Amino acid sequence: MTRLSDAAIGVDFGTTNTVVAFDQGGGQAALAGFSHDGEAFNAFRSALSFHAPMDDPAGRVVEAGPWAIDAYVEEPLETRFIQSFKSYAASPLFTDTEILRRRFTFEDLLSAFLLKLREHGGADMAELPRRVIVGRPVAFAGLRPDPALALTRYETAFRRLGFTDIRYVYEPVAAAFFFAKRLEGDATVLVGDFGGGTSDFSLVRFTHRDGHVRSQALSNAGVGVAGDAFDYRIIDHLVSPRLGKGSLYRAFDNVIPLPNRYFTAFARWEQLALLRASRDMRDIRRLVRDAVEPEKLQRLVEVLDDNHGYRLYQSVSRLKEALSGAEEAVFSFRGGSVEIEGPVKRASFDRWIQPELTAIEGAVDQALTRAGLTEAGVDRVFLTGGSSFVPAVRAIFERRFGAAKLESGAELVSIATGLALLGAEEDLDDWSERAG
Repeated sequence: MTRLSDAAIGVDFGTTNTVVAFDQGGGQAALAGFSHDGEAFNAFRSALSFHAPMDDPAGRVVEAGPWAIDAYVEEPLETRFIQSFKSYAASPLFTDTEILRRRFTFEDLLSAFLLKLREHGGADMAELPRRVIVGRPVAFAGLRPDPALALTRYETAFRRLGFTDIRYVYEPVAAAFFFAKRLEGDATVLVGDFGGGTSDFSLVRFTHRDGHVRSQALSNAGVGVAGDAFDYRIIDHLVSPRLGKGSLYRAFDNVIPLPNRYFTAFARWEQLALLRASRDMRDIRRLVRDAVEPEKLQRLVEVLDDNHGYRLYQSVSRLKEALSGAEEAVFSFRGGSVEIEGPVKRASFDRWIQPELTAIEGAVDQALTRAGLTEAGVDRVFLTGGSSFVPAVRAIFERRFGAAKLESGAELVSIATGLALLGAEEDLDDWSERAG
């Protein structure tokens, strides 16, 4: 990769994947590349693993991305595997977690991840510029999220890598900037960015003057639901009932339902690793002997004890992908002695995710209202992010704006590329913010 010696770097730290891009000057950007098992890729899985080596039980080996997945698959019982940890960025309730006898704050987790990302980036990331443009969601995920707290945590982690000029740009704004390169005339663009944890929207007006594209941000809106919430609906309907949800247990002379909180952890992938060491896990083990259907709770214990969360994640992802191209697909999960399999219709999936679809459509309404626009005032709609492939999501925009206005492409890399390009803009202060 050829790049300017001190060009800006754009980092799209996502719930599911992280992508890095470098400004190359002249309105061009290049993506940082990685290679694992002979396969080249740009989207680096946002996952971490920690384990103690056999020859040094007091030590700690940290990995990230597909290398973290390798460590987990090789030693699932001895490896602490964490994914989707971006969902904790804005949570005041998350202070730290214990991993191999050490407390890790969110800043520590993000720092560890970024350091391994840089290491696996090789020559592309050997020398980093002073300026980094970091994507941020319009609405952070979680209960009562604190955006200022999230950016402060980001700031600490990125400064540990040596960055001194750290800016934050709304992720859909960065995607809009990427999309603007395709425009041949003036246009008002709605950008929908569907990540793992959030769905964010920005309305931007682009105009062409004297050979340059000028832009004006009109509004932003977002909601803390996206791909992970879709995953949870699949698990809640297909998996959790086989693991004890809705079943009963005996307490003295009463027969009462199992607490639903044992199953809400599946709403956030990162919580599964934490549940194994929680008081709830101890309660679940005790309840097996009192359960009316003990075999179901035994499956739940096995899934959690034997760390089958990632295999479950893979099964759910395969089903979502299959339903994006077919009206019916087979869900298949196998972890140890636990096997769950069956056909799923796309229409059923669409019904399950209706609460999320309603929330997404509400955020679109909010963005339009804030900009003082109706659908007729939007010239183009650019959809990006993994969940933009879900037919029910796309159908919202086709119905409201018309299929002819919809565009997509570079779904996983548009934000990082836009961030890098924004880093070279003379009016960067108008597009970005700083922590604090």
